[in-house]
Amino acid sequence: MASSSPPHVVEDMRPFLQLLSDGTVIRFPDYNPLPSPSPPPDQPVVEWKDVVYDADHNLKLRVYKPPAASCGEKLPVLAYFHGGGYFMGSFEMPNFHACCLRLAGEIPAVVLSADYRLAPEHRLPAALDDAATFLSWVRGQAAAESADPWLAGSADLSRVFVCGDSAGGNIVHHMSVRLGLGSLSLDPARVAGCAMLCPLFGGAPACDQLWRLALPPESTRNRDHPLANPFAPGGPALDGVVLPPMLVVAAERDQLRGPTADYVARLKAMGKPVELVEFEGQDHGFFVIEPYGDAGSGVVRAVKRFVCDDG
Repeated sequence: MASSSPPHVVEDMRPFLQLLSDGTVIRFPDYNPLPSPSPPPDQPVVEWKDVVYDADHNLKLRVYKPPAASCGEKLPVLAYFHGGGYFMGSFEMPNFHACCLRLAGEIPAVVLSADYRLAPEHRLPAALDDAATFLSWVRGQAAAESADPWLAGSADLSRVFVCGDSAGGNIVHHMSVRLGLGSLSLDPARVAGCAMLCPLFGGAPACDQLWRLALPPESTRNRDHPLANPFAPGGPALDGVVLPPMLVVAAERDQLRGPTADYVARLKAMGKPVELVEFEGQDHGFFVIEPYGDAGSGVVRAVKRFVCDDG
């Protein structure tokens, strides 16, 4: 009797990972595609610590508390989701960490940067369910007498802004829809707005492999799956969904600029409160690539204006 053939590579995403025919995932964890950021000498000193928000899945978040939080005035909260195409990344990566340090110190705001389960080991909607669990943890902080002392003393949970870059921006969209449909609630906390930085929607053919890894294995629609394309058949109709004010950041040279611009235009046509800020000459994820660059400073200013204009 002939023996079965050994597992073979079915998706090769080196230098990040390989997916084998038996479902095994081989990761190459030492590879970091981004240059380590160098903060300027005048960068505000921000305290941070890690907290478990989902013990069942060993998922953590990083809390960032800026110096202004020690002055007694409670600060807005940014609930942040990192990018990475749903298959890589963590709040611990130096570039994501630097982005959150800047946002915390310069808005200023209490930033909560959450990890979530990654594909292909955990395909969508796992990351979205983790994001909902994280936001439920935030809700619990507003309701619990035993709230984390940093949040109890510094965070204004009536001004929560859900924010994310790339895949994190996709997560932000789906969380805003869950909130609007009532399947997710933050009460007594309040989501005051959502910010998406170069969100991952649909995409060019270059994104097809990414979606093959991230979407449920039975999916054949890839870029036109409702989890990838907010307006795809089978997704929730957004016309009647009440969405919070939204800030969408786009990059001129981003392959995903088209789907991003279409997203904003279609929401505006529905009367949704959405603003597009575009950065000329920039590529996808430019804020993460160069957190301390001039364009990155522009992102921080845009998010600060968005947050501080609320109420």
